[in-house]
Amino acid sequence: MRYYIIAGEASGDLHASNLMRGIRQSDPDAHFRYFGGDLMLEQGGELVKHYRDMAFMGFLEVLMNLNAIKANFKLCKVDMLNYQPDVLILVDYPGFNLRIAKFAKKAGIKVFYYIAPKVWAWKESRVKILQKYIDKLFIIFPFEIEYFSKHGINPIYKGNPTPDAIAQKMVDAVSFDDFVNKNNLSQKPIISLVAGSRKQEIKYNLPVMLSVIDKFPNYQFVIAGAPSLTEDVYKPYLEDKNVSLVFNQTYQLLNVSTIALVTSGTATLEAALLNVPQVVCYKGNFFSMIIAWMVIKVKYISLVNLNLKYEAVRELKQYDLTTENLYKEILKLVPGSKDRQKMINSYNELRKLVGEKGASYRVGEAIVNFIKK
Repeated sequence: MRYYIIAGEASGDLHASNLMRGIRQSDPDAHFRYFGGDLMLEQGGELVKHYRDMAFMGFLEVLMNLNAIKANFKLCKVDMLNYQPDVLILVDYPGFNLRIAKFAKKAGIKVFYYIAPKVWAWKESRVKILQKYIDKLFIIFPFEIEYFSKHGINPIYKGNPTPDAIAQKMVDAVSFDDFVNKNNLSQKPIISLVAGSRKQEIKYNLPVMLSVIDKFPNYQFVIAGAPSLTEDVYKPYLEDKNVSLVFNQTYQLLNVSTIALVTSGTATLEAALLNVPQVVCYKGNFFSMIIAWMVIKVKYISLVNLNLKYEAVRELKQYDLTTENLYKEILKLVPGSKDRQKMINSYNELRKLVGEKGASYRVGEAIVNFIKK
């Protein structure tokens, strides 16, 4: 069968690539065409557009790139109609994907959504779009079952794909000594900086993360380079800073880190499942954050706290994200502290909620079965 998949971010590329592997297990003759990234490309099929050319974040940046966004929509619509897939699979990325869902449904194409839009956080009006244009909605968090059911949607929950992503990447897991030797690092314990996958996230969050380096001389700071970015993006922030930068090793870096500073997103969940005590850091441009404060409905921004329904990890947002506050929160997580152990205990709770690996294969099997029916 023929599958058209749209993933517009690094995390979507990762989870979509695992989903493709899961689909192929149930449909060995599966053929894929997609908007995505390098990980999806490794699974075969044809890459139409790379997500690095689609990752526009924030209200102002979207306005500044309207022509590029319109061109992406046009390309997707024309290409999908020419391909005539058995199903369109949308992976997160709601700003783009919900509009494509409407187009595809009207064109008579079956539409599945994997990793539901976070309508429980903001833009709840999008629920009506899901009701009208999505044939099957696959969710990845247990708390979403009740939410979508209340809104007349029968969601399908097969587990969370993050354990699959970690298991796949950690096949090449290395020891601390091997990691530091491979990357020419020192023997000091590591504080990892996971500052996001977009230039705007780097711009607003990385400088504050770097501002605490001199306060922790017994640690080395290592940045997890985003796969969608290049070293040139980071260089302006690294002048006169005693910090290292590694690419394509985020899971391995987290696995050998003592503490992590993480920009809100999938990485907060990944750090937790890898048992790394973390401080969540998030800052954006003034106008985008003002609008966000007006519309966001949830109490927390990290997936750890959202799933546990309490603040297991400290969230420093916007004006709370200062050098002084970050310094204090890191101190609370050094080895031997009560707060560190308390956070690790919370991670054990989270792991039970998220479940075991295999979600990507279970969802892949369900998709194939639904199409055959």
